[in-house]
Amino acid sequence: MAIRRLPFAPRLIVHLSQQVGRPARPLVKIGEGVVRGPPIAAAEGFISVPHHAPATGVIEDIRLHATANGPWGPAIIIRVHQGSTQEILWEQPQDLTALNADGLIKAVQDTGIVGLGGGVFPTHAKLKVPKEWPIDTLVVNGCECEPYLTSDHRIMVERAADLIAGITIAQQLLDGPRAIIGIEDNKMDAVEAIRKLLPEGSSISAEAVPTKYPQGAGEMLIKTLTGREVPPDARAYTTGAYVQNVATLATMGALMPRGRGFIERVITVVGPAVEKPGNYLVPFGTPLRFLLDCVGARDASLEVVFGGPMMGQAVASLDTPITKGVAGILVLRGREVAERQSRKTYPCIKCGECIESCPMGLNPSTLGMLATKRAYDTMADSYRLGACFECGSCTYVCPANIPLVQHFRVAKQMLRNKEKTA
Repeated sequence: MAIRRLPFAPRLIVHLSQQVGRPARPLVKIGEGVVRGPPIAAAEGFISVPHHAPATGVIEDIRLHATANGPWGPAIIIRVHQGSTQEILWEQPQDLTALNADGLIKAVQDTGIVGLGGGVFPTHAKLKVPKEWPIDTLVVNGCECEPYLTSDHRIMVERAADLIAGITIAQQLLDGPRAIIGIEDNKMDAVEAIRKLLPEGSSISAEAVPTKYPQGAGEMLIKTLTGREVPPDARAYTTGAYVQNVATLATMGALMPRGRGFIERVITVVGPAVEKPGNYLVPFGTPLRFLLDCVGARDASLEVVFGGPMMGQAVASLDTPITKGVAGILVLRGREVAERQSRKTYPCIKCGECIESCPMGLNPSTLGMLATKRAYDTMADSYRLGACFECGSCTYVCPANIPLVQHFRVAKQMLRNKEKTA
């Protein structure tokens, strides 16, 4: 469905940590008035991004607030002026062609853009590829293979010019590689929308690739488009290929020439409990409860997932706000989730289905058994736990109903906690 704008909530909750890295530092004070657009929190170091005012209003508070995964984090609360037109009133236009590499990296950081394919790693930091690894191919990921989600599809159809502009900026930063946009062949309208805007002889091309899950994984798409295999535990750029999501690049193309901040994104809101599903342009900080009310999801026993059914994360509280990393919202009724949860888990029967389904060639069965024994170091050192990108295929096919990918997520978190305390 075509992109529509969601109404502005009476209050927006802008979390200061919406990305991998350090939380941003507030630039505003309680009681201060803000217009839509300027920065309200500054980046704290290189692996951090600023945040901008998503609406015109007044800073009501700066305090801890609930996050999607449970822990509370610092946030700026904006009381929105309901009578405002919510026009963007702040921008700093710039000539990007006149900037050197460091200037472009700084311009990307100033927008506050993070990876919109799910990784939420600061985009400017990802674009700083080591000089010893020259990039000859920019792989643009338009494979929205997660069930239900269609926001990237609509961006490619409706905002193809912004996407091409963003690709051009990335090419400038990466010393002019060719760019291939990989789009699943069930989205040929997106392929045609992009091809219409490409001049003859362009260094950018749009290619249709087979529709299958998880085609949208960076390693999978690199192999499909270039034939190159990313070595185990290696970065993609070591193959000469660099991957970026279409939504990330389209956002760069729309914001950077104008010098605007990243204050909203297109989100697919869908599921059996949603009366008005669709792709909505949602300001960051919009409370989840307000959004669900707007789309007609009013069931008292809702279960909400940020993302899709395969790789999404269950939301701990309906009071959590929308952040930069939310590409989709799947809304289920409580009874549907209870039916799935009521299925009994059995011991592994060594059928090998999970091994066959794993796109990274891992052994999920062995990893799962090690996880139950809390042998997390062995999982990482001997069985390549870090190569798992949590696609959920192993859990989906397991006849014993073992929640394998959930075990792996716990293992990774325990290893991260161990590193922090070391």
